[in-house]
Amino acid sequence: MFILVSLKYFTFMIRFERHTLGNGLRVISHMDESTPMVTSNLLYDAGSRDEDPDATGFAHLFEHLMFEGTANIPLFDTPVMMAGGENNAFTNNDLTNYYITLPYNNLETAFWLDSDRMTGLDLSDGRVVTQKSVVTEEFRQRYLNQPYGDILLLLRPLAYKVHPYRWPAIGLDISHIEKADSTSLRRFYQRYYNPANAILSVAGNVRPDDVFRLADKWFGTIAAGDRNVRILPVEPPQDGHREITVHRPVPAAHLIMAFHSGIRNSREFYVLDLLTDILAGCDSGRFPEQLVRNRELFSEADIYLSGEIDPGLVIFSGRLKEGVDIMKAEAAVTDELSRLAASPVTPAELDKARNRYESHRLMSYLSAANKAFSLAFHELLGDAEGINSETEQYMSVTVDEIMKASSLVFRPENCSVIHYLPEQK
Repeated sequence: MFILVSLKYFTFMIRFERHTLGNGLRVISHMDESTPMVTSNLLYDAGSRDEDPDATGFAHLFEHLMFEGTANIPLFDTPVMMAGGENNAFTNNDLTNYYITLPYNNLETAFWLDSDRMTGLDLSDGRVVTQKSVVTEEFRQRYLNQPYGDILLLLRPLAYKVHPYRWPAIGLDISHIEKADSTSLRRFYQRYYNPANAILSVAGNVRPDDVFRLADKWFGTIAAGDRNVRILPVEPPQDGHREITVHRPVPAAHLIMAFHSGIRNSREFYVLDLLTDILAGCDSGRFPEQLVRNRELFSEADIYLSGEIDPGLVIFSGRLKEGVDIMKAEAAVTDELSRLAASPVTPAELDKARNRYESHRLMSYLSAANKAFSLAFHELLGDAEGINSETEQYMSVTVDEIMKASSLVFRPENCSVIHYLPEQK
């Protein structure tokens, strides 16, 4: 007999302490004695939404340039490896994030490295040319030369007309990176890479007092700089169905349907996050059950939130089975979304989605790196305490809220559609 048990009794609080340096650098420390490792996570409040429409892709390019070394440390990776650590970074529309994981007694190495490249990054022509070549090749391989790779390049300018989310983090056009020079890149670096615009979060086997002491030692003397204050154009409500059809050399047709939704900090985000999990978060979800197995229209069908800080998208993505008409497939998706009003989410479905959320949270936070980033991200959203309070947001979602959110979001006039079809033989 299968028994569904709620995991809510196993939730836990992530304890942390905060300190702000005189130059504005926000420092967060979480002590975890269960691991011999520590992660130093440095988040910069600078993403692709901060770029000029005629010079996009800079935030992502800097993700690469920040590993190019400085006059003091020509090879960034070498000291990390010598300290027994590993490091990486990622960029999205809202932020750029760097992290180093290493044994806790070598934490100072991470602070030394990150403070050095915060001020002394090598932006000489030779370094810039090398990384421009790497990024433009990545653009070609991931977005231009890969099957279905250009979907984001098509979707974002279809769904967004004025907000800078209308281009992905890789950039709007490959020529923007090709034309970037040391002067324009240095302006971007000086504007965004400073203590006032950064959050340093540390998680692992280290005391907060030691974290704050080392942070002051290595970052405290750096000039504050200016904190990023955005004045971005507000995307107007979509007032009509949008649709494009493209033909590409792909083996099967693909359907994309995107619906505008609220900001990351809104109640709507948590409601829709659970709803999309109910629809497609597991093999027993409504979409795999109805669209893939019962009606045999799709070989795979997913729906998810884009997750941006500003108003984002709920995106349906489905690969069609051979011979299925894409208009019939789109109508089936619309039917399933409309059916939420006639056949509401059941308490059992909602409980299962809550359990999956809690299980994922528990597993995720076994990693010091995940905790370090989450603390920094919630601080960027407004308060690092959100790492703990968001659990209650998910647990308190009701069936009525899901029905209301679905009726507001899944409207035909709020939908942007891509019919991505194989080239005609």
